[in-house]
Amino acid sequence: MKFFVDTADIKEIRDLAATGMLDGVTTNPTLIAKSGRDFFDVLKEICAVVPGPISAEVTATDAPGMIAEGEKLVKIAKNITIKVPLTWEGLKACKHFTSNGTMVNVTLCFSAAQALLAAKAGATFISPFVGRLDDIGQDGMQLISDIVTMYRQYDYFKTEVLVASIRNPVHITDAAMMGAHVATIPPSVLRQLVQHPLTDKGLEVFLSDWKKTGQKIA
Repeated sequence: MKFFVDTADIKEIRDLAATGMLDGVTTNPTLIAKSGRDFFDVLKEICAVVPGPISAEVTATDAPGMIAEGEKLVKIAKNITIKVPLTWEGLKACKHFTSNGTMVNVTLCFSAAQALLAAKAGATFISPFVGRLDDIGQDGMQLISDIVTMYRQYDYFKTEVLVASIRNPVHITDAAMMGAHVATIPPSVLRQLVQHPLTDKGLEVFLSDWKKTGQKIA
């Protein structure tokens, strides 16, 4: 599974990228707004830090507007992925960009039917929002399972399932076991993956025993 980080905080991105585990970054207007910085400056800096796909979301709601914005965004860097909403206009824009070799992330997916449309439009990534479905009493992870199963029926579908709106480490491990291609993860949740009380306890014992020997490695 590929790990994308869902943030526009360049400090967080640099720190996580240093682990070698980041395969890409997803941003949206809300995350850019939180950074308090210029939209294009933030994206340029992120693209320079992480060589993988960097999702930059359009704000227009009509296909011509999305295409005009997207054409401007792709000039930022070769690894920019145009992010469009799962609407008819968004699907038109998706088809335009993928036909020209530009990566597209179709976002705000909440049903398998929508995911089918995105794959038909040639989306590079489909972003189902598991946490938001859980919030309204539906099973977000069931949607991931349904989309992965559906895509596997057709070799000509190249769209990757990018699990979004992740709220906890269980979302990530469940998605990985289902065969989802990518998870886009908030930095705080990504850091939780390494945590386990038995790891901390074991390390504490090892260090205590080592200290008793009075030895040093360096």
